[in-house]
Amino acid sequence: MLIKRSPNGIELPFSSEITPRVVFEARRGFIKWVAAGSIAGGAFFEMATREALAQTGGLPKLAARLNPAYSSMDKPSAYKDATTYNNFYEFGTDKADPAQNAATLRPRPWSVSIEGEIKKPMTLDLDALMKIAPMEERIYRMRCVEGWSMVIPWIGYSLSELIKKVEPTGDAKYIEFVSLADKKQMPGVGSRVLTWPYVEGLRIDEANHPLALLTFGMYGATLPNQNGAPVRITLPWKYGFKSAKSIVKIRFVKEQPRTAWNLVAPAEYGFYSNVNPNVDHPRWSQGSERRIGEDGFFARKRKTLMFNGYNDVASLYAGMDLKKFF
Repeated sequence: MLIKRSPNGIELPFSSEITPRVVFEARRGFIKWVAAGSIAGGAFFEMATREALAQTGGLPKLAARLNPAYSSMDKPSAYKDATTYNNFYEFGTDKADPAQNAATLRPRPWSVSIEGEIKKPMTLDLDALMKIAPMEERIYRMRCVEGWSMVIPWIGYSLSELIKKVEPTGDAKYIEFVSLADKKQMPGVGSRVLTWPYVEGLRIDEANHPLALLTFGMYGATLPNQNGAPVRITLPWKYGFKSAKSIVKIRFVKEQPRTAWNLVAPAEYGFYSNVNPNVDHPRWSQGSERRIGEDGFFARKRKTLMFNGYNDVASLYAGMDLKKFF
């Protein structure tokens, strides 16, 4: 079995060679053993690989090297929790609806159109899009505006890699992400809860931050349909709805995009939607959260961290009134 070596000399396994739900903590221990000079562990990872295939329901494995610089040391959420408790309104408004209804989504063939204020507009099929940069695994804390959170190992590469390839012009101030809206594949499309297609957006400097991940997989395999297959954005310092799923178009634009939830309820869902315990949603406090799978309804909630704990993004908002620009 092949084990890759990181620049600092610590040997790191590919995510496809581990069972994220069961052995994440053990893997951390294994990395420590390797750093200390241990050679044990081959049989351990062979067992873990077999278990990973069963865990992800037979989804194709996706090889990626763990990036410890962007990996929370929180215990990852169970794969079952991360794939059965979702917000994906194209498949229904209940948290269980996406897992029950998303089998109708056809993630291949798939292409993404990249257009707007760029020098090199292009349309890439999924395989070409996945080859823009080497895949990394990153363990991110994720926080939902409703007050629940998870810790998920994602697979992808920094969105900035794609941005460099298409060469934005000086007029590109924002990026708009457009999700698939196909009534045949998505039973929730056509409901009046949102204006379709689902649209999200970022300032260009936010999109270029290394934490912004163009995402193709999770838990060592490709994305399940209910989690935004085959390609999504993952933004761990923002509330979950900002991470657009099942993307078919990326547009570089001059003006701030009119995003889905901001259109429906601008007093509740601001354009920036940074995790901020000091700015409550009109219907929910944002000062605390419940970690799905760990914190029961009667357990004491954990405190929510500013920017979800990713404080290196703070410079993006220097001088801004974050209560006004929420």
